Amino acid sequence: MFNVDILVEGETNAIAMERLLHALNQSGFADFRIKSGIELGRLIEALEAGPAGKQKDKETKASRNTAKADPAAIAAPKQAAAPAELDLTFVTDRIKACIAENRLIRLMVNKGFGVKLNIPCRIINLDESSQMLTVYHVDEKQVYSFKLYEIDEFI
Repeated sequence: MFNVDILVEGETNAIAMERLLHALNQSGFADFRIKSGIELGRLIEALEAGPAGKQKDKETKASRNTAKADPAAIAAPKQAAAPAELDLTFVTDRIKACIAENRLIRLMVNKGFGVKLNIPCRIINLDESSQMLTVYHVDEKQVYSFKLYEIDEFI
C-alpha cells in the first residue's frame, strides 16, 4: 500500500475528478481510496446557507489561495483529514440522480479474474452502508447486484 498525492488539472474540480477516477479505474489497481480533494457542491452549500455561507465560501477561497502560495502547506499532511471511509458523495449523487430519473445507463463492470461485463441497465437501489448497487439489466430482464468498487465506468 502506498500513500501518494496526485495533481490532476482540469477546467473544473469535477472534470479533474473525472480524469482521476478514469485513470485509477483503467490502471488495474486492486483497490483505491480518495481521501481528500473533492470540492463539489460548494456553491450550492453557500447558496443554501445564505449570508453565513458566503462568508464561509470566502474563507475557503482564501485558504485555497494561501495553500497555492505556500508549497510547504501543500506538502504537509492536513490536520483535519477526511474520514477513513471512502468519500463517494460525487458518485452516489450521480447514482441517486439516475435512480430518480429512471435513466437508462451502461455499466462497465470488472468482476475480477478477467471477467468484464458491459450492461445496459437501470439502477434500482443503492445501499450506501454496504456500497452495493442493484441494477435491472434491460436486455436480459434480470436483476444484478455489484459492489461499487467493481464498477469501472458509468455512462
